[in-house]
Amino acid sequence: MTALGTTIRSWRERLSPAAVGLPARHGRRAAGLRREELAELAGVSVDYVVRLEQSRATTPSAQVTAALARALQLTPAERDHLFRLAHLTPPAHDQIADHIPPGVQRVVARLGDAAAAVFAADWQLLWWNRGWAGLLGDPSASPPGLRNFARDSFPVGDGVPHLSRWPVTTEDPEGTKAAIVSDLRRATGRFPHDRRLAALVRELREGNARFAELWAAGAVGAHREDRKVVEHPSAGPITVDCDTLTDGDAELKIVILTATPGSDNETRLRLAAISPVPARTG
Repeated sequence: MTALGTTIRSWRERLSPAAVGLPARHGRRAAGLRREELAELAGVSVDYVVRLEQSRATTPSAQVTAALARALQLTPAERDHLFRLAHLTPPAHDQIADHIPPGVQRVVARLGDAAAAVFAADWQLLWWNRGWAGLLGDPSASPPGLRNFARDSFPVGDGVPHLSRWPVTTEDPEGTKAAIVSDLRRATGRFPHDRRLAALVRELREGNARFAELWAAGAVGAHREDRKVVEHPSAGPITVDCDTLTDGDAELKIVILTATPGSDNETRLRLAAISPVPARTG
């Protein structure tokens, strides 16, 4: 095996199923993740994981390497090492990172019934749990590159949303839109050389008149909280509070959707969360 294959295998074997939200199964021989489980979490085929570990594949793309790093819950230093083993340049500190540190993964995995997701600094969806998929629909049905909250908020082209499978309205739509734009402007200051962010802003400025108008205003800020009504097809309308936490220099956004304790909305939210959809990475 090459260092790449050996390292991926050792990291896979050290990570317990419980750490990634998988249920414990009786009669399990391996203490760590199975290849099938890593493949599912990273969004690649089992055969590709086998070929990587057996050194029959030695040059994964940057996107696949980043997905493996997230699935394996690597620290930033370990992620950079994985990139170098794959003969890739690690993400620069002035570019948006799609990596979710182990601490953040532990926090979101322990949120219980809350619907939760993690977004990158440009509002690209990176991770979601079963509660999120149950409430809004499984985002894996949409291409990874289109799972972006800013793009959903400012439609371009056909305007088809990709983060919710059914209607969602916000209590203050104009305030929310202004907050998203000011948050993206803040991101351009933090990550001035990030190509994906620059391309997103250019696309929205050219394709959505309201975004262009708000962008021209020059406001800088952050999107922190909101209240939404989800028209769930089976549980009925659910009013949820949307709170956004930001993690460190990477500007990861942890979005948590909850309902008022003891309310009918909380009951409906729990009903919506009853779904076989597992937590996934983007």
